[in-house]
Amino acid sequence: MSTREALGTWALDREIVLAIVVAAPREQVFQAWAAAHHLVRWFGPEGFVVESREADVRPGGRWRFDYVGPDGTRYGNRIAFLDSDAPARLVFDHGPDEDDAPERFRVTVTFDAQEDGKTVVTLRQLHPSKEQRDATIGFGAVELGYQTMDKLARYVASAS
Repeated sequence: MSTREALGTWALDREIVLAIVVAAPREQVFQAWAAAHHLVRWFGPEGFVVESREADVRPGGRWRFDYVGPDGTRYGNRIAFLDSDAPARLVFDHGPDEDDAPERFRVTVTFDAQEDGKTVVTLRQLHPSKEQRDATIGFGAVELGYQTMDKLARYVASAS
């Protein structure tokens, strides 16, 4: 099965799910994800800086960027934006900055407004295979993902 076919069929054994409560209204949290000038300020794990090379954050657009690690190592990334239902949902494919990368995975981010003005952000990653999902977890994707989500929460709080 090709990566494209695998990402078109959801399977729990290929999924990673992260969720966080952000103390800000849904529209504000959504904008932190949907605008390139916000993304570069918080996206990525602790200690990493994002250097954007191209940003078109809309369905059909893409964001090409480098994560720059604390030791200066650069990690080329590409996000292809597939769908947006503002301010409720974003869908994109994420992987290395190369065409047809087999390790590309599908991400669905939902933004659920709470009565207290907070937002539940749920990030679901769908990997092309169970093996890739397991390797990604082994690499530290859950911890790094929560670091990223915590940076989002801090960024949105500082912008309020």
